[in-house]
Amino acid sequence: MSSEITKAVIPAAGLGTRFLPATKAMPKEMLPVVDKPAIQYVVEEAAAAGLTDLLMVTGRHKNALENHFDRMTELESLLEKKGDHDRLAKVRHPTRLADIHYLRQGDPLGLGHAVLRAKMHVGDEPFAVLLGDDLIDIRDPLLARMLVEQGARNASIVALMEVDPSQIHLYGCAAIEPTDDPDVVRVTGLVEKPSAADAPSNLAIIGRYVLRPEVFDVLEHTLPGKGNEIQLTDALQELATTPDATGGVFGVIFRGRRYDTGDLLNYIKAVLRLAVDREDLGPDLRPWLQDFVAGFD
Repeated sequence: MSSEITKAVIPAAGLGTRFLPATKAMPKEMLPVVDKPAIQYVVEEAAAAGLTDLLMVTGRHKNALENHFDRMTELESLLEKKGDHDRLAKVRHPTRLADIHYLRQGDPLGLGHAVLRAKMHVGDEPFAVLLGDDLIDIRDPLLARMLVEQGARNASIVALMEVDPSQIHLYGCAAIEPTDDPDVVRVTGLVEKPSAADAPSNLAIIGRYVLRPEVFDVLEHTLPGKGNEIQLTDALQELATTPDATGGVFGVIFRGRRYDTGDLLNYIKAVLRLAVDREDLGPDLRPWLQDFVAGFD
């Protein structure tokens, strides 16, 4: 296996039904978070961590993703003639982030199936998986730490975050053992969306993974689980319980800023949280928000 990880898989085949009618003709990954589509934040994070070979697993009606990361010479020429160099740089930026490939998932059989579709592209080397619903603040790097841990432990690495026990049923949940590092744990078991009573901890799996290629062999015989879909969590459970053969699974506990864009309310919160921290928007937006909220008192 390669000692330097350069490949990442970004599943992007979902229909985005929670955002209808906005996603009737627009991929949910292209919904703007302030002034960039959500998927661009994910690609920027991967590129910042040194991942230069990205595979997006897409579906029908996702051509806008390819267009966004492709050159648009007519627009670039127009902006250049106008001397609008700031917008020109913003238009060119996503086209230069990484070498991006596209593959259709075909049957919508779940996250595990989408990852399995990447087998031919990834080959026999570790790789990252980034889910587009979770945006990680660039000021709180997570992926780079996970890559370091994968190299040091030669294991599969998942990102974990403490959540309120009442919310654990929304996530995959990890049973863990401590290591000598308070931010790294050994994962001994994984449960997909357990009830609060059945959850082994309040550590939820969030949308970042760095996986050994053995996960593909496991996914090939993983049966559909919750939702009648092939669950990546179920495959990771097998890796976690066979550490001698697969290196096991470790978790990096993330304590930074994460923006959930998976449902409408959290999407709106993410836009506001990112906007108030912007130097060009925050100074005017923060006092307006304070006045707006005060009006409800």
